[in-house]
Amino acid sequence: MFKLFAKKKEEENNNNHLSLISVTALLIHSAKIDQNFTEKERDIIKKALVEMGADKNNIDEIIRDAEIKEKDANQILDFTKEVKNKSIEEKKIVIEALWHIIYSDKNADMYETNLMRRLSGLLYLDTKIVGDIKEKIKLYNDISS
Repeated sequence: MFKLFAKKKEEENNNNHLSLISVTALLIHSAKIDQNFTEKERDIIKKALVEMGADKNNIDEIIRDAEIKEKDANQILDFTKEVKNKSIEEKKIVIEALWHIIYSDKNADMYETNLMRRLSGLLYLDTKIVGDIKEKIKLYNDISS
């Protein structure tokens, strides 16, 4: 009986790990969209992973695996499938991290804002929620429109 419980727990941990890799690949994709993936953006991703319950000891492994997944992916749909299944609170964490990444250089270019428009639809998020998070991040970073 204990083996069954341990196996189920191991399977849950593995599924969560794979889910975090997909979410991280999406975050990395957004960081690379301006052709400049910085340490500041990497730190934002690490913080988001901790907020989503990632084991701090596995974060570098998750990011490494996600970078491979992002590089090999054809489109963002490969990443969004996993995020769609998250709770609204987890989606908000992802959206907040995405806006932090986009505004980490104090500027949102047309590719980044287009990505966010697409993602709000793909993730079934109300554009008001996405917009409110954007404004919160802009205020946090003291960015004027």
